[in-house]
Formats: sequence, C-alpha cells, structure tokens
Amino acid sequence: MNSKILIDKAQQAKKNSFSPYSKLRVGAAIISTSGKIFTGCNIENSSYSLTVCAERTAIFKAISEGYRDFAAIAIVSDLKEPVPPCGACRQVLLDLAGNVDLFLSGTNGKTKRLKLAELLPMPFDQSFLNHK
Repeated sequence: MNSKILIDKAQQAKKNSFSPYSKLRVGAAIISTSGKIFTGCNIENSSYSLTVCAERTAIFKAISEGYRDFAAIAIVSDLKEPVPPCGACRQVLLDLAGNVDLFLSGTNGKTKRLKLAELLPMPFDQSFLNHK
C-alpha cells in the first residue's frame, strides 16, 4: 500500500471541505482491499451535531457502493501536526473497516502510521450485544 497516493487523495478531498464554523478543513481517503479509493471531506452544519466528518463521508461512500473490505485510510487537515479521527469516527471506522492501517498527515509533512485499534483499544462492538 502506497501511503503517499492515499494521502494525496485525502489532500485533494480536503479542498472540498465545507467548514465555515470550525475553519478546519479535513480530508480522508480510504482504500478497499481491491484497490478502489473513496474520498471524503468534512461537511459542517450550523447545528454542530449534524456535521459529518471526512472519515465517515469516505467510508459511507464506499459502503454505499458495495465495498466492505478495506486496507487503509489516510486523514489530513490544515493543522501542522497530524490529527487523529474523533471518537465517533474511530467507532464507525472500526465497525465498518476493522483494524486497518491509519495514516495521519499534517502540513508539516510528518506522517504517522498506526493501526486503528491503537486509537480505540476497548471498542463497543457486537460481542457486547451477544452477551445478555
């Protein structure tokens, strides 16, 4: 997996961000195990709880087009240091993509690579629902 290509796609997606409230543009790109890349950007709303993050936009696009197996996701923003996904995105990504490689990149050129489970070590998952 070439992380540079995925990061570049996330950078392109960031350009479409609609972030008039936070002023923080975020882009994401997720790649399926078959090599198909889906991108997303954050889309804000004046009612903040209705805002959708870049990561969820990207994976929802992929799922809506029939893709279910993923290899990695890249997340970029306008901030100097790499920014991890929010808690809601961590849960959604782990549920829908599994413990994929995660590439975080800031404007300083630094990239962090880790596994998604490192950011959400005790996720709420199906195992809880199966133990009544």
